[in-house]
Amino acid sequence: MKVLIINGSPRKNGNTSVALREAEKIFESEGIDYETLQIGGMDIRGCIACGSCFKNGKCAFSDIVNEAAPKFEAADGLIVATPVYYASANATLIAFLDRLFYSTAFDKTMKVGASIVCARRGGCSATFDELNKYFTIANMPVASSQYWNSIHGREKGEAEMDEEGRQTMRVLARNMAFLMKSIALGKEKYGLPEKEPWTPMHFIR
Repeated sequence: MKVLIINGSPRKNGNTSVALREAEKIFESEGIDYETLQIGGMDIRGCIACGSCFKNGKCAFSDIVNEAAPKFEAADGLIVATPVYYASANATLIAFLDRLFYSTAFDKTMKVGASIVCARRGGCSATFDELNKYFTIANMPVASSQYWNSIHGREKGEAEMDEEGRQTMRVLARNMAFLMKSIALGKEKYGLPEKEPWTPMHFIR
């Protein structure tokens, strides 16, 4: 089994990385492979709604989004982590996620999703909710922990002192590992849930 981890922080080995390292240690102990992509400092433009992904099967902009797409398709789970800016995620990460989810047509049903947020003080809950919406629109179960998946720190490395935050990340990773393994067993025995044809409504017709 494999988890794709997206680090939306532009700071290498910053406080967001502290949180992710706690999760990564658990995945290693659970025998789950993972790959971490740090995209926060990259030049990633937002979606322009050109629709070319419907024709070509990939985003029109050839960057890390198209590189990450097959990794996402092959993964059993996805973790998205970000520092908090103005009670929101890093804008680079949002641009990445908008394009990743919109341009990929593969079925994401029952891939397990989890979001992690890091802040000096406030804005974690709003950012946590913002990121979870990518999963819940894509038939992806959301892994939970003993608390909302947040960790606190301002200066580099301060999150190491947030013992509860670090523990929350370890519990999250254990729960995520259990959920992915349980889903794999369920798929073997029962298959995926039955799908209905999509019935789009645009509120004007």
